[in-house]
Amino acid sequence: MTAHEVKVWSATPGLLSEGPRWHEERQELLWVDILGCQMHRGTLGPDGALEHVETISVDRHIGAVAPAAGGGYVLAAGPGFLFVDDAGSVRELAQPEDGRTDVRMNDGACDPQGRFWGGTMAYDESPGAGALFRLELDGSCTTVLTGLSISNGIGWSPDASTMYLNDSGTGCVEAFRFDGPSGAISDRRTLVHVDQPGVVPDGLTIDEEGGIWVALWNGGAVHRYAPDGSLLATVQLPVQRPTSCAFGGPGRDTLFVTSARTDLDEDALARQPHAGKVFAIDGLGVRGLPCMPYRGRTPRSSDC
Repeated sequence: MTAHEVKVWSATPGLLSEGPRWHEERQELLWVDILGCQMHRGTLGPDGALEHVETISVDRHIGAVAPAAGGGYVLAAGPGFLFVDDAGSVRELAQPEDGRTDVRMNDGACDPQGRFWGGTMAYDESPGAGALFRLELDGSCTTVLTGLSISNGIGWSPDASTMYLNDSGTGCVEAFRFDGPSGAISDRRTLVHVDQPGVVPDGLTIDEEGGIWVALWNGGAVHRYAPDGSLLATVQLPVQRPTSCAFGGPGRDTLFVTSARTDLDEDALARQPHAGKVFAIDGLGVRGLPCMPYRGRTPRSSDC
């Protein structure tokens, strides 16, 4: 890996900043503050610094965001999925955990076909209480996996033959054979088991060479793994709790990393005053895969 530079990119910290996604069409970075119930849209200036942020607030915790192909955004939030237009008007889509207050949506992303996958976790992090859902192109919702603990980072290999999924509750980065036309997954296997005490794999992203970049909650770093699970590189960060990562910028070669400040005491925050902010890392020598939009049915803005 080439020499790299880590910079503080966003100005205002979130409680639990998560889920960065690069919206290539609009050249903006999307990310969420789960506990703040907010989605952010950040545009870059000529020097790559943050130029402007727009924030949309909703009435529930937001785990992940994806741009919608027809405009607006789809959120994995609360017990299911929401559609938000550019003005911030909100409409419910599928609600697979409707009526439950003990679980919420966590991380999610769109597959190469444009279906939006979102996973859940229990608020008390009970083992096995999470599940993985798939928002289909017709707006229906399919339960793909149950028995997860903290369903987290999800992504697909460059040839779309493999799906990766983190379970923060078990400390595992898992891999599945992926069938694009049907969305079926099979041949589940553990690719990496993070066995450092208190350190767990959080969000992830994939680069064009097939490298798997995993944010390590409580590990203060992002790891890059090969498709066989071997560790290729470590990027240290000035915060304890990086939460997720995504490549973006005009060349899709800047790694944006979100972080958290929730449950850190005053001493910890004094040591890491930028906890909760977004970081930008340049000079890694690789490009990320494009962020896929949700290509399914969404309400017209006038319907919201």
